[in-house]
Amino acid sequence: MKLLSWNVRELGRTGKCRKIKQVLKERKIDMALLQETKKEVINSELVQSVWAGKKMEFVSVDSIGSAGGLLCIWNPEVFQLKNCCCNRNFIILAGSIFFSFNCVIVNVYGPNDPVGRKRVWDILVNLKSQFLDPWCLGGDFNEIKSISERKGCSRRDKGMREFNEMIEQLEVFDPPMCGRKFTWCHSQEGDRWSRLDRFLLNPEWVQTFNFKLWGLPRLVSDHCPIVLMEDERDWGPRPFKFISAWFMHPKFLSFVEQTWAALNVMGWARFRCLVKFKGLKSTLKRWNNEVFGNVKSKLKATENEVHALDIVAEVRALSADEVARKRELKGDAWKLSTMLERMWFQKSRLKWALLGDRNTSFFHAMARCRSNRIALCSILVGGNTVEEPIVIKDEVLKHFTNMFEEPLRVWPT
Repeated sequence: MKLLSWNVRELGRTGKCRKIKQVLKERKIDMALLQETKKEVINSELVQSVWAGKKMEFVSVDSIGSAGGLLCIWNPEVFQLKNCCCNRNFIILAGSIFFSFNCVIVNVYGPNDPVGRKRVWDILVNLKSQFLDPWCLGGDFNEIKSISERKGCSRRDKGMREFNEMIEQLEVFDPPMCGRKFTWCHSQEGDRWSRLDRFLLNPEWVQTFNFKLWGLPRLVSDHCPIVLMEDERDWGPRPFKFISAWFMHPKFLSFVEQTWAALNVMGWARFRCLVKFKGLKSTLKRWNNEVFGNVKSKLKATENEVHALDIVAEVRALSADEVARKRELKGDAWKLSTMLERMWFQKSRLKWALLGDRNTSFFHAMARCRSNRIALCSILVGGNTVEEPIVIKDEVLKHFTNMFEEPLRVWPT
């Protein structure tokens, strides 16, 4: 699934339409959200001039004179439209992706004036109760979240605050952008930059799709296109990660001590340490699957057994053994619940006290967002952007090898 958002600053000239079509074709875009078409009438012929696929459906909002205008184009085999709602500043498309994932996709163009933007934010928040499926908002919001998203421009604290309030009320995430920092540049002087374009996602999108957000080169507009796409590249085996919840298992520390002592390795100190850590890692992976096990399924089984004893207690008095078993199960359920929460807390790294006791879907989404934010998706090598995992790994290894490698020296004997 690939979604593109682009403020194209007018769909008119043949050369511009051809360039837009080329970008959509090269990137194999499934849905395009275009802003500022500046066209009072949009017909199938115009849409065909920018859409690269053979099959298409579209919804548009005509501009008023040369101001505004919105266009959504998509492949009907990927997205199936069920309902829509439009006004001058947004198009809401309710439907499903691949006939399975029910969702709402919104093409947004924020007004230039702060009062108008606040009015649009309020309308979107009110419409959220009518379109209940997970939302994905993409477009030119004409606003920033923080002052770090602007360079060489005046700041508007009230506008930022209202924008962040809208994001909180819609309960959406702002995925980090790879490839560049800003999406808009003052076309004449080139000394003012802002991140005005973005995608905002409900947690269900993050759980369903492994999305990365990319900022593409600026071509035919002062806004660069942004693409939300799944990362299908093969990065090789997943690295080993130590789970802090393991410490809550009563036999974990003794198991580690016994494993470490049982690994007999001959050689110099650093070599012995390296080999023993490798052995401990493989043993911990096996222990995690066989002993520590699936915490979520164990918690569910424990809660079901407690529920069964509650049903029995409604009919007759529990025996002494049943009372003791129920007390033991409740203790186990509390420990397992704490383990599960600590596991997600470690992955999401959020302030626990501010976010309540249990919201695993929220923490799962935050863990995904954090993983995307710290991921090394591309690097610059000799002025060229490299995205292939094998090349990135080789260049990173080469960089640190050169950094830490000592030149060969002849020491006096």
